[in-house]
Order: sequence, then structure tokens, then C-alpha cells
Amino acid sequence: MEANETKKPGVLVTGGCGRIGSYFARKAADRYAIRVVDRFAWNTDLLGPLPGESLVADLRDLDACRRACQGMEMVVHLAADPDPEADFYGSLLENNILATYNMFQAAKEARCRRFIFASSVHAVASYPRDVQVRADMPVRPTSMYGVSKCFGEALAAHYAINEGLPSIAIRIGAYRFPEEIASILPDEIDAYLHPDDFNQLVFQCLERTEVTFAIAHAISDNRYKRVDLSETRQIFGYQPEADAFEIEGIPKKMN
Repeated sequence: MEANETKKPGVLVTGGCGRIGSYFARKAADRYAIRVVDRFAWNTDLLGPLPGESLVADLRDLDACRRACQGMEMVVHLAADPDPEADFYGSLLENNILATYNMFQAAKEARCRRFIFASSVHAVASYPRDVQVRADMPVRPTSMYGVSKCFGEALAAHYAINEGLPSIAIRIGAYRFPEEIASILPDEIDAYLHPDDFNQLVFQCLERTEVTFAIAHAISDNRYKRVDLSETRQIFGYQPEADAFEIEGIPKKMN
């Protein structure tokens, strides 16, 4: 490495072979030294060239989490069972509760500088449809999947406030590429999240080092918004660009 070349910070992306993690890893490789960890190896035929290092590990094993965090400065924890109908004992307890705890604990032990936890709008989606949810409102999960995300948010607060690991919980909306937007249910369109908007927010969460703990709302700049973005804009400078209603070609109401 040349004397004037700055070493890239090491970022561990759990669930890095999934659709959200792999897209983020490819886009983030110019900024960070990426290490992806998943239960399966990076598949170049499906995902393209590997943007960094790939590890195969089971995050239900604390020692495996410790090995994954070794030498990393920051963690983006995306690994989880994303199914809102997932069974608690059959999947959520191990994949969303135990594995999340293991990753926080391993990151703390490795003295990582920052931890980004992938929460979900399901943590607050039981509010009535005519209520726009703010980040400071009490959680109201829709299912045990949502409960598992509330647990992760509480872990983020604990490790940030009590354990010296600055942590951000990002409540992810209906993540879709524009060509997939037709698959969004009518009651999810106001929670649409474009992948590029998500990546922008994660970059901001990683780089706003003055923030010790926060809950960030990750939806795009939709005409109607299920969750409020004002605090996320203020704290992180988040500037989403996509609008699901424009992508869908839904005309604005005339006065």
C-alpha cells in the first residue's frame, strides 16, 4: 500500500449473500473492506464477482461470530429469518434472537466501533393505518417476527448505552427493486424502500460517528409515508430519492 493511500475500514456484513446484503456489499466495496458472512458461500454465478472476503458460518454459534468479527471495525447485521409468519421455536428463537445476541456480543468483544442492526417496520406496524409512526413512539409489533426485531432494537440500545458499542437500528420497509414493485401489497406501498435509498442510509449510519444510538426509518421518499422520516433526515442527513407512487404511475389527487 502506498504511503498516501488510506486503509479502508473493515465492515462485516452478516447475511451478506442475501438479496439486501449482496447488493449492499457490491455497492459498498469502494468505500470499505467488505467481509460477508452467511450460511452459504458467495455464488459468483448468481451474485457476480466477490467484493471482498467471504466466510461461511452459523451465527447461532458464538465462537463463529467471534471469528467473523475479528479484525472488523463495523458490523451491518442483516442475517435473520425475514418471514413475518416464521415460527418462534422453529426459527425465530435461534435465527433472530440468539444469533442477534451473539453478533452484538462478538462485536463488543472485538471492540468494533459501530453496529448496524436490521430491524423492520413490522416492529411498529400494528399502529392504525392513519397514524404515521415516529421513531420515538412505543413499539407495536405485528407478529412474533416483529417481536424479534423489537428485541434486536432493545439489544442495540443496551450495547450502545451500557456496553460501549455505538449501535443504530434501521427499520427496513418494503425493500424492492423498481422492476419488482408490482409484487408489493397495496397496504405496503407507503413503506416502499428502494435498494439505493437503503444503501445511502446505511452509509450515513456507518459514518455519523457522533451518534451513539438511534432508530432510523428506512423507507423511500414516497408521496404517502407509513413511518415518519423527519428524525432520520435530521440525524443522518438521509435524502431518499425514490417514490413508489411515481414508479407505479399513480396520479396525484387533484384539488
